Amino acid sequence: MLADDVLAFVSGTLPAPPARVLEVGAGNGELAATLVERGYDVVAIDPASEGPPVAAVALHELDAPQASFDAAVAVVSLHHVEPLDESCRRLAELVRPGGRLVVDEFDVERYDERAARWWLEQRSDGAHEHGRGPGEMVAKLRAHLHSLERLLDALGPWFSLEPPVRGPYLYRWELPPGLRGSEEQLIAAGSLPATGARFAGTRPAR
Repeated sequence: MLADDVLAFVSGTLPAPPARVLEVGAGNGELAATLVERGYDVVAIDPASEGPPVAAVALHELDAPQASFDAAVAVVSLHHVEPLDESCRRLAELVRPGGRLVVDEFDVERYDERAARWWLEQRSDGAHEHGRGPGEMVAKLRAHLHSLERLLDALGPWFSLEPPVRGPYLYRWELPPGLRGSEEQLIAAGSLPATGARFAGTRPAR
């Protein structure tokens, strides 16, 4: 389910409708559909898509004219993208000069055993009973996902990026609703790392 704060961040950062928006890693198309309802012209892509309205194509293979989008949005998707550098270069080609980039991410380098243990404790399906301990989870994710630093390095040559704003993320990851406040309190107390990061950027004028 699309979190209200995610939608608020995306909507508040994108240019006004009817801007043409590329969504990278659109999943089931929920965010794209909501943006369309708000008047945006959206092209949603995800290589794992099972069909329309999300196109099953990888970012670096998207066949579209250069500078054909007013903005691009990626919600917890760029950390999966391969090949990363080529994909970020293609993303820059697709966004017009002056266009916006809106990114909501999970920073795997800040995800530690405290975060994994808290997440497992909140699960209602007994995931912690099936051999997935905190240490194993951290190692697996760090081995397979791009860090936030790596993403910023790949996007930096192509976009003027604003500093990331750190915050909670775990409450959105396959957990029961209503845990955002608890996670925020634990972050403020120093008991959990802030594994979420949101930032925006602008494609420089030529």
